[in-house]
Amino acid sequence: MAVTDEAIEKIKEMIVSGALRPGDRLPKESELAAELGLSRNSLREAVRALSLIRILDVRQGDGTYVTSLDPQLLLEALGFVVDFHRDDTVLEFLAVRRILEPAATAMASALIDDAELKALEDQLDALGPEPSVEELVACDLEFHRSIVQASGNAVLCSLLDGLSGPTTRARVWRGLTQEDAVGRTLHEHRMILGALRDRDAEAARSWATVHVASVEQWLRTTL
Repeated sequence: MAVTDEAIEKIKEMIVSGALRPGDRLPKESELAAELGLSRNSLREAVRALSLIRILDVRQGDGTYVTSLDPQLLLEALGFVVDFHRDDTVLEFLAVRRILEPAATAMASALIDDAELKALEDQLDALGPEPSVEELVACDLEFHRSIVQASGNAVLCSLLDGLSGPTTRARVWRGLTQEDAVGRTLHEHRMILGALRDRDAEAARSWATVHVASVEQWLRTTL
């Protein structure tokens, strides 16, 4: 194991064991290096690496702290990686979304409240029967984000938010080229909303699967 990797593992062990908790300030560099049996250079590199993935927060003139370790904060690194995807990996992003989003939608069916259901309905009503492709895709992103947020799972929400970006171009492309893609999408949104209103987890899961899989199937055929 490289020296820096060993330093990262030792700091991680301190956090996992509870020796360092969210919001805690790390001991002085010289003290922590001696405690962990590390050189100050390797400790410095480890701190730099952990700060990049939002585990540690280096505050100039103040010290280094453990972050809140909030899932949304930690998963920002996923968004950074996703930004460098290649077009030929979009199918893989869609496949992961097909696995996760129906589960989140089923979870939301038990937790979503009347105000959230009304907001979703108002959103679809405002879109109208013949929106532009750009308007539809923007609505689609917000529609699904709202449902996943209603699932109450911050990790799922952050993961799916990160996965939405790479699939946006494919959704626009489909809307522009596939016959009645806009109409199908509007219909599927209404069916998902109906299942949520009925508190029917299996119907919500099924319609969310159909909705995501239809984009994936179209793209596979097109490519």
